[in-house]
Amino acid sequence: MAGASGGAVALTGPTLVQQLGLARADAAAVVPPIPRAVLGPLPVDAPLPTATGLSDTLDEAALAMPGRFAGVVVDPATGKELWGHTPERALTPASTGKLLTASAALLTFNPTDTFVTRVVAGPEPGTVVLVGGGDPTLTALPNGEEGVYPDPARISDLAGEVRKAVQEPVRRVLVDTSRYKGPSFADTWNRLDIAAGFIAPIEPLMLDGGRIDPSLQDGPRVEDPALAAGRALARALNADPGLVAEGTAAAGAKTLGAVSSAPVAELVEHVMRTSDNVLAETLSREVALARNGEPSFAGAAQETVAALAQAGFDPTGAAMVDGSGLSTANKVPARLLGSLLAAIAAPAQSPLDQQFLRPILSGMPVAGGDGTLDERFARDGDAAAGRGVARAKTGTLTGISSLAGVVTDADGRLLAFALMSNGAATASVRPRQDAIVARLSQCGCR
Repeated sequence: MAGASGGAVALTGPTLVQQLGLARADAAAVVPPIPRAVLGPLPVDAPLPTATGLSDTLDEAALAMPGRFAGVVVDPATGKELWGHTPERALTPASTGKLLTASAALLTFNPTDTFVTRVVAGPEPGTVVLVGGGDPTLTALPNGEEGVYPDPARISDLAGEVRKAVQEPVRRVLVDTSRYKGPSFADTWNRLDIAAGFIAPIEPLMLDGGRIDPSLQDGPRVEDPALAAGRALARALNADPGLVAEGTAAAGAKTLGAVSSAPVAELVEHVMRTSDNVLAETLSREVALARNGEPSFAGAAQETVAALAQAGFDPTGAAMVDGSGLSTANKVPARLLGSLLAAIAAPAQSPLDQQFLRPILSGMPVAGGDGTLDERFARDGDAAAGRGVARAKTGTLTGISSLAGVVTDADGRLLAFALMSNGAATASVRPRQDAIVARLSQCGCR
């Protein structure tokens, strides 16, 4: 606010020398202008766009979209579908598939729930077992140093608890990854994406999502996340990292230390903002566990869809094989994404309403502002009008582009949208999708 006020004075008032009191004593005093709010609450009586108005605005752009296209516009206040272009068509969503995972997580867990990493007594004196609890944000960074994740649990704190709990030196660390089942890497993924920084083998015990450099969102990952975490704990306990191996904690083994992740609501916000594949995958497995399903790729996908159906969403046509949207085998109708977004952005009916899905909306990047939308909706392009008035989740794979979120139209009506294209170059599709959102922001569409 101070910066904005100063800028206004510099443009409209006397010189800086005068403002600093370096001019004549009789110079007129400069009073900074009162800041005026630019953004405010949406009007409760904003008119609803009509089907004809939306068709006149969007049909031509939809027909001109390269590849196989599906789109939908929904009114969150009423849940009414206002416009659609083959919205029932199931297409590969890429990372907009994370909307399903995030919704299922928030419908399954309390927003304040956390995931706990424990150290328990090992099978012999001098041995401890590091037990994975589904928290990939655990870090070996010391206190005061931050990585990519919000408020992570720290190996140093865990080691400190262990040192207080044991009497003899720790000579060996074992790692227990029995929490998850099945393969740790999907057969529809590309292993080159590990070094490229997009994914890591999914285990219930990881450091910084498997990153080699904890400060890089898309930096290269390790091939053995759980063992890497075990080696970090061994170093913190002055044990030999070379002796770290896989093991299983005994039932009822004494807990020597435990640390917790950030709350689920914050983890979901991070997934939305940064499109973190590893965190999305672990959330989907934790959903499966909480619903008494199998914590595997297949079980997580099944329980994610089941959680949505139980909450009243129609998952017809949805077929997910992972929780991140990284696989090209995933299929989701635009209509399902639109209905999820309408619920996510629906206004509260009373002050006591619990907005369980709201962290998805608050975590979505702002068009032209942050996260995965920081370089989109360029100021000098056809989509400039969407800057700052749209929030959306992106989805990008080779030949696949999706954009799903909310936008405020010219009358102040909040609209949910989902736009999906398969089979065309992203460089061609992305600007057209952004332009459609900008058109929605500029029209009352009546």
